Amino acid sequence: MPARPNPTARQARLGAELRKLREAAGASNREAAEFLNASPTQVSHIESGRFGISEERLRRLTGFYACDDARLIDVLAEMANERGKGWWKEYEGVLRPKVLDLAELEHYSTYMRIFQVAHIPGLLQTEEHMRAASLFAEPELPKGDRDAHIAFRTRRRQVLDTGRPYETVIHEAALRMRVGGPKVTRAQLEHILKTSERESVTVRVIPFASDFAGAGQSMLYVGGPVPQLDTTQVDTAHGVVFVDAGAQLHRYRARFERIANTALAPAPSRDLIRAIAQEL
Repeated sequence: MPARPNPTARQARLGAELRKLREAAGASNREAAEFLNASPTQVSHIESGRFGISEERLRRLTGFYACDDARLIDVLAEMANERGKGWWKEYEGVLRPKVLDLAELEHYSTYMRIFQVAHIPGLLQTEEHMRAASLFAEPELPKGDRDAHIAFRTRRRQVLDTGRPYETVIHEAALRMRVGGPKVTRAQLEHILKTSERESVTVRVIPFASDFAGAGQSMLYVGGPVPQLDTTQVDTAHGVVFVDAGAQLHRYRARFERIANTALAPAPSRDLIRAIAQEL
């Protein structure tokens, strides 16, 4: 079996969860290898996502680790059985792998909670807003590449059609930034209002008047089918970073709750968005 040269974040996550189960069981890499009649190197490759694992071997291995969480085992087995190519695979070699991983993460989410201070959340952006932001940030980008980026980001919005809960908290600062000028900004605000009418979408705004001290923070918290598979995505100067350690996930959940407690309820939030749009 040839090793995957570049496992996706999801493939790596499956391996990481198996490693966590092994370590929780107090089993060594060599012991796991002997149980599977494999080499320690093969086990290391499975735990790094470079090798896949069959459902049968995964269930045997989790039994060896004395894991009694049936739901977690079933979800890991589903991940092991995934063979299809998601739509984001069409952009391999065009966009950065981490960006494709984000689309994959959203696709398999059970719910999403996002907070932004200076930007409109990506899944709520209009195509015109995306293009204006891209032209400002990367004016030298070839047109074909820019079009591919925008087509990809527009396609990511289809996850909102699934009906899974999507909760976003946006600071008033992001709403007032005139990305692309007044006309584009007004259309962007109207799009947010329309999207917020969906039963599964909750939009809340932190007004300037609120007692808020988290201006340097932004985050996307993505729920997995079981809590152990939750993931937080944060943007850094070096690109997209995924966080999945239990203690860190607890910290981000608590952080989102603190932030959300400073925001207006959905109805007053829509009133504020309308008022900002009317000023343009």
